[in-house]
Amino acid sequence: MKNFALIGAAGYIAPRHMKAIKETGNTLVAALDPYDGIGVMDSYFPQASFFTEFERFDRFVDKWRRDSGNKIDYVSICSPNYLHDSHIRFALRSGADAISEKPLVLNPWNVDQLKVIENETGKKIHNILQLRLHPAIVALKEKVTKELQNDPDKLYDIELTYLTSRGKWYFVSWKGDESKSGGIASNIGVHFFDMLCWIFGEVEENIVHLKSADANAGFLKLKNANVRWFLSVNYNYIPDAMKNNGHTTFRSITIDDEAIEFSGGFADLHTKSYEEILKGNGFGLDEAYGSISTVSAIRNLDPIGLKGDYHPFCRLVK
Repeated sequence: MKNFALIGAAGYIAPRHMKAIKETGNTLVAALDPYDGIGVMDSYFPQASFFTEFERFDRFVDKWRRDSGNKIDYVSICSPNYLHDSHIRFALRSGADAISEKPLVLNPWNVDQLKVIENETGKKIHNILQLRLHPAIVALKEKVTKELQNDPDKLYDIELTYLTSRGKWYFVSWKGDESKSGGIASNIGVHFFDMLCWIFGEVEENIVHLKSADANAGFLKLKNANVRWFLSVNYNYIPDAMKNNGHTTFRSITIDDEAIEFSGGFADLHTKSYEEILKGNGFGLDEAYGSISTVSAIRNLDPIGLKGDYHPFCRLVK
């Protein structure tokens, strides 16, 4: 049994981490969140110590190790994006491995510095890149790998569309602050970019067509694919057929005009991620680097407007 601590326990994604810790047969020793409406812990680890102040949490983790002769083996990080870097550093300095939600950090140079701290402490940083474990995506990876073995120069045509509705609260929260979330591409798109680069090769060209508070769109030339992408939190862009069925999310990837179906199969991916990490097969800094570089570049590029090979949903944005 491994001992876990968790930072960001009141967040949206934290229950998936609690579930993964429990289902892998481990225990949550302590949790931290400034918000104290944390009744969800009763379903998983009611005996875990809970803190609303980092300083008291920090003291507990250090004192618990000294008094009990045990240690925290892993710190799970579900805090706002801009705090991941600091909380990962805390984990490693505390003698624990870090398991961080995406995006691991906001910029590639943050990854470079974390490598230094990994080497100093001898501890590991693991990034939750759950799409790499999705059965449909794994099957796609295997299929494309075989095709590229027969035709290494093959160039796929890909269209990525991800619309996930968010209310007005989103723009008031840290998620609507680009300096804290990294913007739309970082917040909701980073794991899609990671998945595409994992399958089709590294980014060779990165173009942004439009950038607004609720939508980003652009073009990526990968080693073996051209990708038109559109990401938004605006409900108005969801196709009418989906709205009429009560859907508030639309997720679509087409490859050479063929739709890839992966709408299901997400429920247990965090548990599977933890299983792989505990077996020594987690995704580390090197795996995270490409997608972090991509979204960092998107954040800093100026949009060129509706020129060239742009996603058709761009025409919906007024």
